[in-house]
Amino acid sequence: MEGSEQSAHRVDEERFKRLIDVGSNLLSELDLEAVLKSVAEAARELTGARYAALGVLDRERRELERFINVGIDEATRREIGNLPRGRGVLGELIREPAPLRLHDVNAHPHAYGFPPGHPPMHSFLGVPIAVRGETYGNLYMTEKQGGGDFDQTDEEAALTLASWAGIAIENARLYTTLSEREAETEQALRQAETSVDIARTVGGETNVERVLDLIVKRARALVDARALLVLLQRDDHLYVAARAGQVSDEVKDFEVPLDDSVFGAAMEDRVSQRLERGSPPSKARLRERLGAEAALVVPLLFRGRAVGTLVALDREPGGVEFDQEDLRLLQSFAASAATAVATAQTVESDRLRQQVESAEKERERWARELHDDALQGLAAIRINLATALQSSAEDRAERIERAANETLERLEDQITELNRLINDLRPAALERLGLAGALQALAEECSARADVEVEARIEIAAEASGEEPSRDEERIIYRLVQEALTNIVKHAHASHVGVSAEEVEGAVQIVVRDDGDGFDIETARAGRGLTGMRDRIELFGGEIEVSSSPGGGTEISARVPLGQRQT
Repeated sequence: MEGSEQSAHRVDEERFKRLIDVGSNLLSELDLEAVLKSVAEAARELTGARYAALGVLDRERRELERFINVGIDEATRREIGNLPRGRGVLGELIREPAPLRLHDVNAHPHAYGFPPGHPPMHSFLGVPIAVRGETYGNLYMTEKQGGGDFDQTDEEAALTLASWAGIAIENARLYTTLSEREAETEQALRQAETSVDIARTVGGETNVERVLDLIVKRARALVDARALLVLLQRDDHLYVAARAGQVSDEVKDFEVPLDDSVFGAAMEDRVSQRLERGSPPSKARLRERLGAEAALVVPLLFRGRAVGTLVALDREPGGVEFDQEDLRLLQSFAASAATAVATAQTVESDRLRQQVESAEKERERWARELHDDALQGLAAIRINLATALQSSAEDRAERIERAANETLERLEDQITELNRLINDLRPAALERLGLAGALQALAEECSARADVEVEARIEIAAEASGEEPSRDEERIIYRLVQEALTNIVKHAHASHVGVSAEEVEGAVQIVVRDDGDGFDIETARAGRGLTGMRDRIELFGGEIEVSSSPGGGTEISARVPLGQRQT
């Protein structure tokens, strides 16, 4: 009897020493997953159980969200299927977090039984694990080695282990939280730097091609890719809108269908993907066609909608494969890049719309000019001739001769007017004389036609500024002065007009001033060609101001920046 007591004492002493060692090891471990696994293994060892498990409760503490078990091999795990969620006897410890010892777990009134393939289990010991006074989970041990039941010393050992586990879990969770926060801070910093970088790179650029070129080059450098593509959507497919790096010219003709598994996921589900070496090809076979092995595919998201994708292909020679950090960096970059692309596309669309609207207003103006001047003039000639021809009076011949002479005079006027309209459509003077000469000729023609003094001061010299107006810019400047002079002739009743055009700091400054009747700006804003002037100038990034008052004449001042050529 005495020998048996000494043997039990030695076992308890060894178990106590093992508990101290286990506790020391647990408290030195800062990885939460390693702590949970070590606790389950220690529970099995310290209690002499064949099987042990640690169940982690969900946030509501109603069921198990994780179940770490030891003692069951992988094949058996697969055969069992889904892991326990905390029903039956396991649920007893969730509802009542207190130690539970059973001779036969199957005999418990709340026992659910075991699924097919589950090893037989009878004896049972369960203890709760608390972290900061709240139940974190439970330790479960079954099948006492030797066929006996778990006793009080097993329960005490399990409770001690649970106490160690609670402290170790809390330490590991704190460390994990700090590490995650540090990683999140570093990631946020890199993402912020990336966003600032793309913002600085693109800046105020609104030309779509230029924006795409800047994006594709910067994105390639960001992840050190051998090649990088920007794919944009067109109808039911994606096309290569920009490329950088080692990629053949054939790529510009590539089309990727939207039902491709990889690119469809990016466009429809807004999912980024990292394709590693050996991963199966998608329908488009983009990597294979470009001789690439790995790729990053990231959607360009603007206001919740994918407008395209970034595709990074392989590392530069000698580099490692793309990792999750590369994917996160490219995602952060793509957020700012998508905004830049969408903004440039919107500006381009607005420019096109303004061009269409401006052209439509020009056509309407020409239609009015033809109707009010040329057509009405021709109609008057027809009436005059018809009246003379229909006359039966004695002086019929004299009337016809007089009508013919009047017709010749009016036809001369109409030819002059039609020539003016034709010149409006395509200013021939620009081709012959250049901008400065054409403006001077325009002022002289207005003076001769309307019997008004026009003083012109034209100082446009490309050599002086180094910036020569494009053909589009020349036309917009010419038409502005032409429209202003036409309005003066038709409405102002002016005796003196001043026209000036000069280059100032990379722009042409135009001022047309008259001493005529003037008008109320507010009531005349939509008329007198002012809207057409404003639309044309703003389309080229310029500015226009009109000042006038009844009886005080009118001044039109405009600035057209050079180098803003529209294509």
